[in-house]
Amino acid sequence: MMGGEQHAESYLELSNVPGYFLQDEEATDPAKFDYTSNFGLIERPYGTDADFDPDGRQTQWQRFEQHIRQLNAESDATTSYRVLFLGRHGQGYHNVAEDFYGTEAWDCYWSLQEGDEKGTWIDAHLTPLGVAQAQTAHSAWESQLAQGIPIPQSFYVSPLNRCLATANVTFSGLNVGFEPIIKENIRETIGLHTCDKRSTKAEIAAEYPLYTFEEGFTETDPLWDAQLRESNSARDARLLQAVREIVAGDSNIFISLTAHSGAITSILKVTGHRPFALTTGGVIPVVVMVRNVHGRAPVMEIEPPTTAPKCIAEEEVKQGVRTSVEIVGLDV
Repeated sequence: MMGGEQHAESYLELSNVPGYFLQDEEATDPAKFDYTSNFGLIERPYGTDADFDPDGRQTQWQRFEQHIRQLNAESDATTSYRVLFLGRHGQGYHNVAEDFYGTEAWDCYWSLQEGDEKGTWIDAHLTPLGVAQAQTAHSAWESQLAQGIPIPQSFYVSPLNRCLATANVTFSGLNVGFEPIIKENIRETIGLHTCDKRSTKAEIAAEYPLYTFEEGFTETDPLWDAQLRESNSARDARLLQAVREIVAGDSNIFISLTAHSGAITSILKVTGHRPFALTTGGVIPVVVMVRNVHGRAPVMEIEPPTTAPKCIAEEEVKQGVRTSVEIVGLDV
């Protein structure tokens, strides 16, 4: 800093732009939503159609891409529009275990273990069903590419194995220039659950040699804590910062992120999108306006991390015995 000059403080404001996808609309039930046909793209005209497609020969996706590119072309230097393709990983072995033992028993005991007699879920891998769900996403992308869906120009992936595998199955062989970047902070809620502790950098590199690590990616997991679990509000702040970092350092418009239910929940929240739960393997695009705002970013209220809840009937949980009164949802 020279001559006492000071740089004005600013931050990136992220806001969802509704009206393009069914998942934007309150009437769309996430439980009944099928992303595989067209990722929820709404059949509608755009203001750019008259010039771009006067004869009505372009597909909905082609007209959508032109519209988004035109929004960017007409925006001032402080504003841009991005399309984030948010993909949730396929079913992992931890998902099976939670369904098997029930959420209460999972949270208070089983999630803290590395596995059971059936296998492990530390840095949980995809189940055969999870692989099939990623293959479904692959087919959905293949179908939409034939309809002119804009190809993601950048690919970001959580460092957890289930996301690395899902992205690989989803995009490999599609001729989309799949060169994924592993980004630490788009991972699932951090702490306690062993399924959310990532493998070492060397192990990831050995299994996925074509993936690139973001700058500063460490050999061992710097975030996971065996005693404390990140609060939802802390996760929101982390994902907000992660997306801000992506859009600040990456000028591409169409961006793919392969992440987790918690991470996607937070991305939707901090961009002002309505809550929209994705099934394992699901994909939704969202349009986000990015605006460089002068001044300090609004302060987010961050709740402290939590410890594992106490099991109501610990021995029954460990033994896998259902007690309908004491351990609701335990089903073996």
